[in-house]
Amino acid sequence: MTSPLPSSSAASAASVLDLAPVVPVVVVEDAADAVPLARALVAGGLPAIEVTLRTPAALDAIREISGSVPEAVVGAGTVITPDQVTACGEAGARFLVSPGWTDALLTAMRASGLPFLPGVSTTSEVVALLERGVREMKFFPAQAAGGTAYLRSLAGPLPQARFCPTGGIGPDNAPEYLSLPNVGCVGGSWMVPADAVAARDWSRVEALARTASLLRTAGGTCR
Repeated sequence: MTSPLPSSSAASAASVLDLAPVVPVVVVEDAADAVPLARALVAGGLPAIEVTLRTPAALDAIREISGSVPEAVVGAGTVITPDQVTACGEAGARFLVSPGWTDALLTAMRASGLPFLPGVSTTSEVVALLERGVREMKFFPAQAAGGTAYLRSLAGPLPQARFCPTGGIGPDNAPEYLSLPNVGCVGGSWMVPADAVAARDWSRVEALARTASLLRTAGGTCR
């Protein structure tokens, strides 16, 4: 991440990695759900929200959250092209997350002026980003790429790199990731289960978010 977050009533942290132990990874099918969903997550203590660009409603969802839930720090995930970087910035995204990176994508994300988390899954990718001045990254797909054992191994030779692991992380293994010195937060979707969103059960989402927000201090599981 190369620049601090814009000022927000939600938090004064300089990095998405420091806002909360968990960043909800959200797939929005209907933009009308975006605002109540974001409000439930914020009320539960998870202000940083990654809306993935996996549905036609994603940009509208980012726009709605940005305009109506100022206490949320809404970001865009699954960003893979420079054009998407531009579109997300115009929609009001406050940070960007990519599953991987290329020089062209990295240049576009840096030029946007927004904080960003480029995805990595190998030591060489981490070193290449450090060489380019990027110290905060998404580790993806976390479980498939080696999980906590891999990240623990990186902490010794590359202590300057910090990660948001995402992919295969849930309430049972999140605390182990969060205990690592090079993990700032984790990304996951268990606090936004599809059936709760479909039923618009925002109280359930808020309850799950609240438990997730306590993971780092509680060291327990979140169900």
